[in-house]
Amino acid sequence: MRIIESVSEMQQQAGAWHREGKTICLVPTMGYLHSGHQALMRTAREGTDVVVASIFVNPTQFGPGEDFERYPRDLERDTRLAEQAGVDVIFAPRPREMYPEGFQTYIEVSEVTLPLCGQKRPGHFRGVTTVVTKLFNIVKPHRAIFGEKDFQQLVTIRRMVRDLNMEVEIVAHPIVRESDGLAMSSRNTYLNPEQRQVALCLSQSLETAQGMIDNGERNGEVILKKVREIVEARAGARIDYAQLAQPETLEATGALDGPCLLALAVFVGGVRLIDNRILYPAK
Repeated sequence: MRIIESVSEMQQQAGAWHREGKTICLVPTMGYLHSGHQALMRTAREGTDVVVASIFVNPTQFGPGEDFERYPRDLERDTRLAEQAGVDVIFAPRPREMYPEGFQTYIEVSEVTLPLCGQKRPGHFRGVTTVVTKLFNIVKPHRAIFGEKDFQQLVTIRRMVRDLNMEVEIVAHPIVRESDGLAMSSRNTYLNPEQRQVALCLSQSLETAQGMIDNGERNGEVILKKVREIVEARAGARIDYAQLAQPETLEATGALDGPCLLALAVFVGGVRLIDNRILYPAK
């Protein structure tokens, strides 16, 4: 497996692959890989000639007071895990190349970035869409894999690709969970053992919500009230948001007559965790 740090070298290599008629699949990450990332990489391997995993802790998607400086980084470990998952090239660009002095161009997607994390983390999605656009321009992928845990990010990237006529197929990968239900995340490493148990309230509340729908509940406020009760019953857990939304537009909704996104952001201690589930009413 090869590691490329130079933007120009990555562009040249991607151009060569295109001339050879090879298909490229990109798995964008911020590194500190886990089994969830590896699942995306294995999916990328299917029907693709070349798999590129980008590893870049993107400063423009972190707000003031967030965890950019302490976000876990370990390229040597990431290299080993990526190779195990069948990655051909790691693209680990230098920050000064991605954002050279005087950088002033950003990509913004409007409506779908306003609620949920967009409301709580102003500027976050501008950073995400800008860096993803740059990665698409550099790696030139035919496909790119994004996890459904960051559901709003997935919706945003799909909207951007559609609106800007980008020739990239966006592939969604289901949330990968630990055996006890916790959604895999690099930020889980911040949790101590006690907090790790508290964090299970996210997946447990999502599971309860689907159970309520299976039993005939159709009142969104009743479901959200129960979700909040489950989370707030755990000492050290604090809800940032718990909302029902249309899966494609992310507009808030109380209607449960079709698939509906239940999205959560919860602080466990000082660690902000997100999770979600598409709720399906029984036919």
